[in-house]
Amino acid sequence: MNRYNVSAMWAVMRKELRDIGRDRRTLALILLMGPLLYPLLMLGMGALAENRAKTQQDKLLEVPVIGAERAPNLIAHLETLGIRAIAPPADLEAAIARQEVDVAIELDRDFAEDWHAGRPAMVEIISDSTRRNAEVPVARVRAALSGYGEQVGMLRLMARGISPAVVRPVALGSRDLASDEARRGMLLSILLPYLLILSSFLGGAYLILDATAGERERQSLEPLLATPAPRGALVSGKIAAACTLGLLSLLLTLLAFKASAQMAETARMLDVSFHAIARMLLVLVPMLLIGTSLLTLLAASAKSMKEAQSHMTWLMLLPMVPTFVLMVNPVKTQLWQFAVPFLAQNQLLLKIIRAETIAPQVWGIYLGASLALAALLWLGAVRRYQQEKLAVSG
Repeated sequence: MNRYNVSAMWAVMRKELRDIGRDRRTLALILLMGPLLYPLLMLGMGALAENRAKTQQDKLLEVPVIGAERAPNLIAHLETLGIRAIAPPADLEAAIARQEVDVAIELDRDFAEDWHAGRPAMVEIISDSTRRNAEVPVARVRAALSGYGEQVGMLRLMARGISPAVVRPVALGSRDLASDEARRGMLLSILLPYLLILSSFLGGAYLILDATAGERERQSLEPLLATPAPRGALVSGKIAAACTLGLLSLLLTLLAFKASAQMAETARMLDVSFHAIARMLLVLVPMLLIGTSLLTLLAASAKSMKEAQSHMTWLMLLPMVPTFVLMVNPVKTQLWQFAVPFLAQNQLLLKIIRAETIAPQVWGIYLGASLALAALLWLGAVRRYQQEKLAVSG
């Protein structure tokens, strides 16, 4: 690109930034929406999750028990663990369906007979596995019943002069290799990658739509196309302006996460170092280029601003695809994944959140594939700008 093309690109870039700078309310929304909304969202979710876990773990849990009179010792044991047996409602299944009851216990009719005969006595836990609010109560009841069964089993063996170790030929233990950063980032691994990818992918959306479809609708694009500046320089200037705005918004968002992690005790999982922020920016800048180039191509092909804005519906869904796929079907990380848009960004952000090392070949594959896709979309936008009918509105 010669000096004239660079000058034309910078002139277009300054023009677009000056135009959006005049609309201070819109500029403030673009720059401050992410930095204010996303940290508040993550902080609120973290506080709610922590409060829910503490409340449901510590509070007295009242559980309807069918046939409580058949096992007084079991009921007393549950009472010591903060689980109180209450009378079941007339229609237990309906009460669970209405979420009036989270979990219930039913003792088999032959429980007492089987218990005294030394046979396994049937205890049934009744719950709705699709109700996420019942996960903690069900886990508490299941752990209490399992612990009681093991304790009684060991006592029976000892009463017969048999060591309980005989029935435990294997001592099963566990060693969690997850780092502290990985454990703190469990919640972040669900939402933060999507939010950051969406912010970078559509960070320059308003400026691009207004600078292409908006100017075309206002019939102010024709004078710009009539200048001797190469179409590639015009496209590059608009994309550079959108990327500048999007990059600034991304940086403010990441710094807001950093600040929120330092101020709130419940947000220790958001303790992102400046080195991590720099790596996140390196991951997100290619996505910013891809998003602005794609939007430029789509907006240049639209006949009106409304038509261009209609693309936002499906564009906002694209970053969700890898999140949903990984939630339903978790896969091991492989090199080819870092060449797939959205999936690559998701995997890399997860690695950064988990404080994992990213190999140089991974960076090479990701940056090469992302920049190649951005260049391809840029060429498509340039070819569209070379069509003279672009200046005609409608």
